[in-house]
Amino acid sequence: MAVKIRFARFGCRNRPFFRIIVADSKTPRDGKPIQVVGFYDPLSGKEDGNKYMGLKYDAVKYWLSVGAQPSDPVRRILFKAGLLTPPPMVVVKDKDGSKDWSSTDPIPDSDTSITL
Repeated sequence: MAVKIRFARFGCRNRPFFRIIVADSKTPRDGKPIQVVGFYDPLSGKEDGNKYMGLKYDAVKYWLSVGAQPSDPVRRILFKAGLLTPPPMVVVKDKDGSKDWSSTDPIPDSDTSITL
């Protein structure tokens, strides 16, 4: 059974609200989850420009440790929360598209932490 950490959409039309869920990869997007591990509201902070999210850190760490794979949007949120390392970066050397495939550290000072 392949387990995914992904979004389940709630809310009305043009007012999305997402729950971050752990589910089997074959269940539908809004199907029954194994566990709800957080929420994400992309529209709640229109006045102040912030987007609100909440995570159960212990539950997310547990599911990542047993092999659950986050979807790309959830991966970005977990990176901003400090639970995942950043994806590897590709450095483009010239405008003609030649790439330098050497590994680059995306965070030069790696002993700093992200606070939300």
